[in-house]
Amino acid sequence: LDPAYPLDRIAYMLDDSAPAAVLAQKATLELLADASMPVIDLDSGLWQDESVLDPEVAELTSSHLAYVIYTSGSTGLPKGVMIEHRNTVNFLTWAHRSFDDATLSKTLFSTSLNFDLAVYECFAPLTSGG
Repeated sequence: LDPAYPLDRIAYMLDDSAPAAVLAQKATLELLADASMPVIDLDSGLWQDESVLDPEVAELTSSHLAYVIYTSGSTGLPKGVMIEHRNTVNFLTWAHRSFDDATLSKTLFSTSLNFDLAVYECFAPLTSGG
């Protein structure tokens, strides 16, 4: 959720997507004051003692949801598009086949996290050693 969005858009997306919880920082907690789901304050310090091990959840598969990205809403209400893990992996596999690691490792992250290209800009460099 982009904190620059109007409060009614944020409320709509939270209601529409029905997340189990929302991760927030102290600076954005105020935007979630009316949220009906648990809001986890990442700045609270409660996470310092949590395990750093990568949990394994045997029931999860590549067809499970990775994230929901919303359209701009220029033709009405924004629409959530559900992206599965395998879609993201397929996209990054394409990137690695289309560009060499040296190019990918220097990709500039200049897009809003709320734009689908952000997946490429964030994860293509990380998965190529950048």
